[in-house]
Amino acid sequence: MPIYNFSKLMRIFWTFLRISPLTFGGGYAMLPAIHREVVETNKWMSDEEMTELLAISGAAPGGVGVNVSALVGYHLAGIRGAVAAVIGITLPAFLIVMVLSMVYAFLQNYPKMQAIMAGIHAAIVGLIGAAAYKMAKSAIIDKMTLFAAVVTVLVLLFSPISPILMIVFGLVIGIAVVFLKQKWGMKDPFASKDTPSQPSMSNRAADYFIADGI
Repeated sequence: MPIYNFSKLMRIFWTFLRISPLTFGGGYAMLPAIHREVVETNKWMSDEEMTELLAISGAAPGGVGVNVSALVGYHLAGIRGAVAAVIGITLPAFLIVMVLSMVYAFLQNYPKMQAIMAGIHAAIVGLIGAAAYKMAKSAIIDKMTLFAAVVTVLVLLFSPISPILMIVFGLVIGIAVVFLKQKWGMKDPFASKDTPSQPSMSNRAADYFIADGI
């Protein structure tokens, strides 16, 4: 493997290795940190590209944090990049969860531990809300996407319908709307925009969001 390729893979691995142990709260709570590192700090992808990857990751089986990492790694360096990103994002979490599970087994009945967990749960809600807000800024681009987002939230909150059906419904509606807009000569809301590349910057532990797992 050429040296420059190995260096790129190590950079991908190290980037996600730093994100994993500093971001707690599940895959969706991890998204703000991944977004900051990939889009804002390293300028590897644009907001629009990241939003598309988030949509695919959320629709695919498995943890969204791992899915996003795999897609970003693949976008940057193919299969090897995906493997490097997934190992980086999962290795620290795996080791940390092993240690925490053993500690929690001994301390779960203590009032202070219960208070800690209650605070962590509240923080998770805020992190997921922050991730949803960042996704909405680039995903909701017109009245139709706003309508789809509102209807999806209401249906999932107040009915037992499967999220898979909502994903399929959104896919069909999206294709139909874009097709009709192009047929009628209306502006294509998904026209690509070139984003100039900028030099990368290093990140710090303080830049990350904290809440509770992958």
